[in-house]
Amino acid sequence: MINIGLTGGIGSGKSTVARLFQKKGAYIIDVDVLAHMVEEPGSAVWNRIVEYFGRKILDKDDRINREVLGGIVFRDSEKLEKLNSIVHPAIFDEWWHRFDNIVNNDKEAIVISDIPLLIEVGWHKAVDIVILVYTSPDVQAERIMKRNSYSYEEARDRLNSQMPVDEKIPFADFVINNEGTPEETEAIVDRIWKELLKKGTSPD
Repeated sequence: MINIGLTGGIGSGKSTVARLFQKKGAYIIDVDVLAHMVEEPGSAVWNRIVEYFGRKILDKDDRINREVLGGIVFRDSEKLEKLNSIVHPAIFDEWWHRFDNIVNNDKEAIVISDIPLLIEVGWHKAVDIVILVYTSPDVQAERIMKRNSYSYEEARDRLNSQMPVDEKIPFADFVINNEGTPEETEAIVDRIWKELLKKGTSPD
């Protein structure tokens, strides 16, 4: 069993890299999916978020509108910290519940958890290996402006809410530069996967 944290800044292409590892045989836990789950209408987390931010952040189905909420917290570090204090403990618990279920069913599992804020919130201490998907801030901004139709200012707000990607490099056991072609990224994933398989069969 290997417990791996996959991280990188917004727009770095973590989801693409995760899918490549999944094709190799890795189990993927997408923490963003877990965040949606714990924020379902009527849940304890949902109630606390609505109590703090008000119903203006909800859509017509009473679901949290992430674009509206993001527009609030990514411009206000205090509100972002409050949101994280509500959401992160519930996500952490669900993450380990998913992890335990996988490992209980497959003792040799290679589990990769896609966690954007892995290092910022200190969860890198809970994994065996950290894989960082690297793209420069300029490329990140360009990608999320195109993907989400954000203005440059909106893109920068989101980038500035995270630790600069260059500061994450010292925490990483493997770095995947994702500024090249899809083929180049896949070749890096292939190389890392072979090393992970060796670690998985090591007596250590």
